[in-house]
Amino acid sequence: MANLRDIRNRIESIKNTKQITKAMKMVAAAKLRKAQNRIIETRPYASKMKEVAARLVNNASEEHELLRKPESVDNVLLIVIGSDRGLCGAFNNNLFKVVEQAVEENYATHKKEGTLSLVCVGRKTIKHFGKRNYNIAAEYPNFFDEVEFSNASEMMKRVIKQFNTGIYDEVKLAYNEFKSVIAQERIVETVLPIDPESLVEEDEQTSQKEYIYEPGVDEILEKLLPSHLNLQLWKAILESNAAEQGARMTAMDNATENANELQDDLELEYNRARQSAITTEISEIISGAQALENA
Repeated sequence: MANLRDIRNRIESIKNTKQITKAMKMVAAAKLRKAQNRIIETRPYASKMKEVAARLVNNASEEHELLRKPESVDNVLLIVIGSDRGLCGAFNNNLFKVVEQAVEENYATHKKEGTLSLVCVGRKTIKHFGKRNYNIAAEYPNFFDEVEFSNASEMMKRVIKQFNTGIYDEVKLAYNEFKSVIAQERIVETVLPIDPESLVEEDEQTSQKEYIYEPGVDEILEKLLPSHLNLQLWKAILESNAAEQGARMTAMDNATENANELQDDLELEYNRARQSAITTEISEIISGAQALENA
């Protein structure tokens, strides 16, 4: 049995750890509220953008280059959005497993031939795939220190240029979608070429309305589709950020509960050890007193 000093030191260590996990939970909760507000503000705009894009695509006189499917998919780009920091449970590992499974099922040949490239967002993503012989085309460490739309826009602008010039034939996006504090859904979806069927369908009342486009459908579509892609990536980043904070909040809450249980167990062990030590001392005193009486 450990001595009293060792048990006391362990109890103090657990108390200090518990204070840290409580503080981290509170910080994650504050960041989660902010991230949720940004998602709530973004979702209606993204939905309406999809609806307008669908209407324009249906009325376009020619196929836009971002909608054109290649004859063969020779080069693939996969954008993976993870996190910069840990202590968020299985947030990153669950996503990475889904990504690796999707690669194994659909792009094993591309990976073997070196025609599969990754854009890694977050230090954890860079570290994970950098150790597993993946071709990393771009790295974005510390991306979530300041979550800004301009950074997402610059990233997507670069990807669109690479797609238009034929460097990549297909671009996919992988991230955690925020559902609740304790639940995230892993999403792997195609970004380029844009699938018209993936755009939001208009309701019957809206589709019956006639619109006059100025300067013209094709000209508007030329500007709108890149904006739609920027918003799609931005929404994925916000979803991932909120999911990360929710996962960290849950992980820190579980850590605090585990620390409480461990502290209770150690305090019980300490009391038993202390009681045993006191009983031993009393027995020794009584034995000594009896020895003196018999002398």
